[in-house]
Amino acid sequence: MFFDDSMTLDLLVRALVLGPLTVLWVIVAVQIVGLRSFSKMTAFDFVITVAIGSLLANAAVASQWPAFIQSSLAIVAILAVQAALAWLRRNSDAAREALSNDPVVLFRNGKFERDTMARVRVAEDDIWAKMREANVLELAKVRAVVLETTGDISVLHGETLDERVMTGVARPKDD
Repeated sequence: MFFDDSMTLDLLVRALVLGPLTVLWVIVAVQIVGLRSFSKMTAFDFVITVAIGSLLANAAVASQWPAFIQSSLAIVAILAVQAALAWLRRNSDAAREALSNDPVVLFRNGKFERDTMARVRVAEDDIWAKMREANVLELAKVRAVVLETTGDISVLHGETLDERVMTGVARPKDD
């Protein structure tokens, strides 16, 4: 408790001060660390975003100053780790290899890549749903469906596919 003499005052202060204060703290930290903080470029980025949200919630409802300070400092520490990992990925081939997954082809030229689908645990129904979501009207125009490093599924459709778009995408062996 922050105010021992009044539980109501204590609750009001925690509700009206700690939440906004923590949000401002996150804004300042993100300004220092950079825009990538809440991007979804890798699976790690998503985990960081969820962790920061959880820590923000913990700080907003902290009942003691040490818990508030711990959550606030943890937010900065996690953003610093993310920045360090991003720097490593950008500057080290070994780190990029260890920290990243390659996007993979799930569907190409009218056929499902079933071995790849099994390996990455994606069902045919998932791909059909993503094709509908991407407004595919003609299956013959679907050039490729790719599971990206973020876990998103991209549907590439149109008249042609410039092979440069497939840069970095792991292909089936017979492709």
